[in-house]
Amino acid sequence: MSETKIIGSAAPNMPWQERSEKSSEWMPLWRYNENPIIGRNPVEGVARIFNSAVMPYEDAFIGVFRGEQVNGIPHIYLGHSRDGISWSFEKERINFTDEKGRSFMPLYAYDPRLVRIEDTYYIMWCQDFYGASIGIAKTTDFKTFTRLENPFLPFNRNAVLFPRKINGNFVMLSRPSDGGHTPFGDIFLSESPDMMYWGKHRHVMGKSSEWWESLKIGGGAAPIETTEGWLLFYHGVNRTCSGYVYSIGGAILDIDNPSVVKYRCGNFLLTPEEWYEERGFVPNVTFPCAAICDAASGRIAIYYGAADSYVGLAFTRVDEVVDYIKEYNTATSEDTEPGRR
Repeated sequence: MSETKIIGSAAPNMPWQERSEKSSEWMPLWRYNENPIIGRNPVEGVARIFNSAVMPYEDAFIGVFRGEQVNGIPHIYLGHSRDGISWSFEKERINFTDEKGRSFMPLYAYDPRLVRIEDTYYIMWCQDFYGASIGIAKTTDFKTFTRLENPFLPFNRNAVLFPRKINGNFVMLSRPSDGGHTPFGDIFLSESPDMMYWGKHRHVMGKSSEWWESLKIGGGAAPIETTEGWLLFYHGVNRTCSGYVYSIGGAILDIDNPSVVKYRCGNFLLTPEEWYEERGFVPNVTFPCAAICDAASGRIAIYYGAADSYVGLAFTRVDEVVDYIKEYNTATSEDTEPGRR
């Protein structure tokens, strides 16, 4: 076992459950026995919550949740929890305003991520900007939410910020696409000095020949800083005769130049196997959006959307998952190059 450490804060009250007897001992992730932690019809007017992001806040936990309204239009709702498992949700969706305090609401918003950088919390989501694109907002108190200018042109999805500046710049992962559900499917990196102007775009990694990520890939939870590099949980997609299958993958990016992939796991870390992952509004989906970690113990709790209907929780330890990624490394020369052409 390696001695990989998490570089970051302690989260001693984070949700945690040791591996149960029914969990596969050779897999680095194991599911919470009481999954799903969020079921259907969780709040009035919302049919399903899934693909959502949470993090520690004060002495408890807070989250931004994809709430699929009963009319089928998704928006982002705020949730609160004492233990990171049992959640209560605000009935009204988050009210976004511009820098002058005027309403600046997206037509729809889904698959949010939540990242803290210094004393500010940033929310990223997918929205309509004359096509699928990325929206972003900031808050310091989870009471007022200031929406920023859209960082990229359409079409783009799956944005997630690194939790600190790198070489003085904000750094964001995204997945450029087009008007369809697929084509394209590679993760790119962009930098900004001020969260308004974005450039220095780099290719990070693309889909592979492995079955579970042969169609496309996309960012997941915010990268976790470790002594081995940035630990990235992402999603990989395969197309079968009965539809798409979304699995969770893992990679390790260079700490100072994260467009360079040091290791990339050829095996999935989690794939749909349980009823709440296989059966739902969109079957066969495990979609990671957040990870809470405790630097002191090396524990990691991963929140993932299940079948576009539920929220599931899985656990790992940083040394276990890093060792597994390195053992089954399949990084190619295209992965390990800086991604500048």
